[in-house]
Amino acid sequence: MALKRRAKISPNFSMASMTDVIFLLLIFFMITSTVVSPNAIKVLLPQGKQQTSAKPLSRVIIDKELNYYVAFGNEKEQKISLEQLPTYLQSYAQLEPEMFVALYADETVPYREVVKILNIANENQFKMVLATRSPERN
Repeated sequence: MALKRRAKISPNFSMASMTDVIFLLLIFFMITSTVVSPNAIKVLLPQGKQQTSAKPLSRVIIDKELNYYVAFGNEKEQKISLEQLPTYLQSYAQLEPEMFVALYADETVPYREVVKILNIANENQFKMVLATRSPERN
């Protein structure tokens, strides 16, 4: 007795419904990504001119033994005490009023020492820059 199948199973697969789903997901993510606003800080960046001029730089250096050094421009660093620092910086500020102070501190220096320098600069209204690495010593 020979049995015949009534319906043949087709091995083909239709991708039409899958492309519709992917297309709808693509549209959904495109629309929602433009609606979501990131929580970012809005910063107004200064506009540059043709050329920027380097302002005079005064350096304050704190090494790992908590010794303080100060220098202006290309001068060699002088070892000073923390109490002498304001007078040195004020004398440099008289030479160049537009000067700013770069603070170089060793990574082992306690943060309170850096804050002391920042407080001195704030009291005397100096412009401060925190540097990330120590300058090369001569």
